[in-house]
Amino acid sequence: MKKIVVVTVNYNSQNYTRALLKSLEKVEIPNISLEIIVVDNGSKETLETFEDKHSKVIRLDRNMGFSGGYNTGIKEALKEGAAYVLIINNDTIVNRDLIKNLLEVLEGNEKIGVTTPKIYFAKGHEYHEEKYKIEDLGKILWYAGGYTDWYHVKSVHRGVDEVDHGQYNKTEQVEFASGCCMMIKREVLEKTGLFDERYFLYYEDADLIERIKNAGYVIYYVPEATLAHFNASSTGGPGGKLHDYFLTRNQMLFGMKYAPVRSKLALIKQSLRLLFSGRPYQKRAIRDFYTGKFGKGSYFDKTA
Repeated sequence: MKKIVVVTVNYNSQNYTRALLKSLEKVEIPNISLEIIVVDNGSKETLETFEDKHSKVIRLDRNMGFSGGYNTGIKEALKEGAAYVLIINNDTIVNRDLIKNLLEVLEGNEKIGVTTPKIYFAKGHEYHEEKYKIEDLGKILWYAGGYTDWYHVKSVHRGVDEVDHGQYNKTEQVEFASGCCMMIKREVLEKTGLFDERYFLYYEDADLIERIKNAGYVIYYVPEATLAHFNASSTGGPGGKLHDYFLTRNQMLFGMKYAPVRSKLALIKQSLRLLFSGRPYQKRAIRDFYTGKFGKGSYFDKTA
């Protein structure tokens, strides 16, 4: 019997994690063994147990970031014999057919290495809730396929903020899958490796997807597979120090590795501007990029 292992990471957000686990209890897939691994990423909150008959908890004594936390869970999943690993944010609620639909497409073609679902904003958690009709809430797209904008060196979610009228209901190849939810074949992870822990947070999913594509696999978007995303941010929100630091540094790391020459030159020019006139944590990020301080870098260093 083939095994699917779901890997999620909890960081000071056990209420979201518990809601995700509850939604996963409703998932049933004939002739498939389904297991769940929760990685607690050094949470400061008093953590109640998540253990039940379906899940296993790995508790870390420090925050290893998105990349390190998920890598811990993925390594355990592979050790336990997973044929497929489903990486999923803990602030999501799954549709009961999500895993079945992702799996059907993933098994349908040996060249498909990753499948990814249609993702909605959870009702009431939209970016611009006030601009939608009440009856549309819960139908607002967060991700319906995606691609990398190489001019600006950033990942783009197709359909974001649009009301779902079925305009993205085609199962098709895409260029980017969000780390919010993706199902990956074991052979792919064994061939390409896991998340690059130099990123710590942000761009690690884009980096992994580029390595998967470079290894000869393709990414498929599966609109019949759906989930709701609370978009719960433990990172302080856009424009905060954490965003300024990790987005700035990791855009440089990702872009200088994969972007075309013209974009690399633009990034260098931008980095010099930020070094002298950016916000404090943008300046710190650029210094750390050029001095090779990755992972947590100097973000948590109060003396930097």
